[in-house]
Amino acid sequence: MSRFFDMPLSEKQRVLRKPGESCGYASSFTGRFSTKLPWKETLSFRFCDGETHPKTVQDYFSDALGHEFEPFGKVYQEYCEAMSSLSLKIMELLGLSLGVNRDYFREFFEENDSIMRLNYYPPCQKPDLTLGTGPHCDPTSLTILHQDHVDGLQVFVENQWRSIRPNPKAFVVNIGDTFMALSNDRYKSCLHRAVVNSESERKSLAFFLCPKKDKVVKPPRELLDSITSRKYPDFTWAMFLEFTQKQYRADMNTLQAFSDWLTNKPI
Repeated sequence: MSRFFDMPLSEKQRVLRKPGESCGYASSFTGRFSTKLPWKETLSFRFCDGETHPKTVQDYFSDALGHEFEPFGKVYQEYCEAMSSLSLKIMELLGLSLGVNRDYFREFFEENDSIMRLNYYPPCQKPDLTLGTGPHCDPTSLTILHQDHVDGLQVFVENQWRSIRPNPKAFVVNIGDTFMALSNDRYKSCLHRAVVNSESERKSLAFFLCPKKDKVVKPPRELLDSITSRKYPDFTWAMFLEFTQKQYRADMNTLQAFSDWLTNKPI
């Protein structure tokens, strides 16, 4: 990660994230935000599982940053493949916990169209005036986070913010909004934020599992009965992703805002 984030700003801006898109370089230092200034830089890129897009990540780095970044792209291609495989195993466990066939969610996320994000939080001279990332729930399905040794991640539990002690030899796994909809609210999205400090930089790797973009997100029949009603309308990940990029900046109410927008949207 350091190799990329240590480059001059002009070099990083070669892959600047365009308005309305989810991939590319983004920074609080390039005018992207006007309020609730986040103190961080990110690089996001797409990962596609399946034979139709075998080297999405590797090709992205070669095409966007040149052949000298081929080794970089190869490392993250392999990392994303490992995270995708781990995600599918976790989906088996989630299916079992909900009383549906263990293959149900695994199959739903095969050929996933996911997002990988590198987060860099520089030291901040006035950390009490900003946040690394403001309070939000991830709109994606599952987040697998790898932190370095520096504190920063906090989750909101029992009406208070609690720090998650970093363990470089373990992953933090969060449920996101899309899986909350898939489970019909049986699993809840994790409200979290990132804080910064004045002494140490912090880095983290976030793999966001997302379904194939045309997959219809709706709970399995096993989670519905005459008493349990549908909590959210059907939607595709492509629709939800576009909403978060063009209509609504992700916070703690993203899924409900999206559902309201869908329900009231003219046909």
